[in-house]
Amino acid sequence: MSLRSPLGQALGRGAAKEGVHHWLMQRMTAVALVPLAIWLLVSLLSLPALDYATVCAWLRQDWTAVLLALFVVSAAWHSQLGVRVVIEDYVGSRGLRTVLLALVTYLHVLAAAAGVFAVLKVALGGAA
Repeated sequence: MSLRSPLGQALGRGAAKEGVHHWLMQRMTAVALVPLAIWLLVSLLSLPALDYATVCAWLRQDWTAVLLALFVVSAAWHSQLGVRVVIEDYVGSRGLRTVLLALVTYLHVLAAAAGVFAVLKVALGGAA
């Protein structure tokens, strides 16, 4: 028997008992994406041309590669968090929900890894 009221027992606990962490991660990735997206847009618009050689030369700059890799990882993480909420809220079947959540997680990890690989390949001179 607990001396806490039902409200006191329920506060801070979502249905999965991890809602606050998920909400916080979604907000943190969104906050990280704002300056990264602004930087990316301004950087691309300030290039003299958007041809392959110019973009490769821009991407070979150290900080450009680092910031673009951070953008790719943050965007993939943020997307995964959002899609996860949609699946959890709208897929009724528990088995299908589990399969979809695993698939979405694997696809987002694959997309982030492919994006970072592409950035590193160009930044380190592998694509010319």
